[in-house]
Amino acid sequence: MLVNATNMLLKARDGHYAVGQFNINNLEWTKSILLTAQELNSPVILGVSEGAGKYMTGFKTVAAMVKAMDESLGITVPVALHLDHGTYEGAKACVAAGFTSIMFDGSHYDIDENVAKTTELVALAHDHGLSIEAEVGSIGGEEDGVVGMGEIADPEQCAKIAGLGIDFLAAGIGNIHGKYPANWKGLDFDALDKIHAATNNIPLVLHGGTGIPEDMIKKAISLGVSKINVNTECQLSFADATRKYIEAGKDLQGKGFDPRKLLAPGGDRPREDRAVRFCQQGLIRLCSEPVDFPPAFLFAAPKPKTCLFPARQAVGKTGLFFMAGNASAGVDGLTARSNRNAGSHEQGASRSASARPK
Repeated sequence: MLVNATNMLLKARDGHYAVGQFNINNLEWTKSILLTAQELNSPVILGVSEGAGKYMTGFKTVAAMVKAMDESLGITVPVALHLDHGTYEGAKACVAAGFTSIMFDGSHYDIDENVAKTTELVALAHDHGLSIEAEVGSIGGEEDGVVGMGEIADPEQCAKIAGLGIDFLAAGIGNIHGKYPANWKGLDFDALDKIHAATNNIPLVLHGGTGIPEDMIKKAISLGVSKINVNTECQLSFADATRKYIEAGKDLQGKGFDPRKLLAPGGDRPREDRAVRFCQQGLIRLCSEPVDFPPAFLFAAPKPKTCLFPARQAVGKTGLFFMAGNASAGVDGLTARSNRNAGSHEQGASRSASARPK
């Protein structure tokens, strides 16, 4: 069910968990993410960079593919199709193409120009029923050709952008795109705390989710982060699975060269790799019982549900969540949750078609 991201992130904020954004690069990734979200009965955000949009022959193609796939697969959970790190022109193009959410990254402009462009795009997005994300303080590293210096966002500037009517805010707090270097200093939680206090409890976004330790994920959620973006880790897992398929000579066995078979391991692998690693660390529970939306289901009962370590084929058909004490903070399970006020989360979720863009 295609919707904008506003309601799902407000519920995440109030429930002290975060919804995952997973970038899509082709049909296989889109199908895998949608099916996993449906199996987990969890909301999800499909991120599309401008580079990925161009690779898939344009935003109209992407929007048509996602809409058709959402319908043909019978997806009933909330799904937002979101432009990631959009330019001013790209954001307008995605509104016209049929996206349900956009991000305008004006962090490289001076604050006055960022305000002016964001103001115009807020009006455009809301007029068409879309949600909109803005950014203050560039995220470090490179995201599909978009390079950031890794600034720490200024709380006053964050307050100014948040006051324009945007729906959620990305603010640089030491997070980076791509692989984190060994000497990474970690997230600046003092800055995040100040930004959270200055922005009237607006849902905050953590870009560069790959490689951030689970304790930092947990703390970030407790300080207002309601959306976590993951891309690099999925790319690495996809490449690793495809490489191993070829190195094992499976492409030379029968019709193993068929791209539907060649790309299949990569389509499944991103879910499995994180599941296996975090199960080994005791941070994930793979629950064999049906999952009720929202992902706080683990805390509805006095004791955790029965958990197991499934075979490869079962992964994606069970609930995957990062665990932190008695609360989940999952990214690859498509949702994340802190252990603060875990029992207070409202059961159920709005699936109103009113969030659908015009």
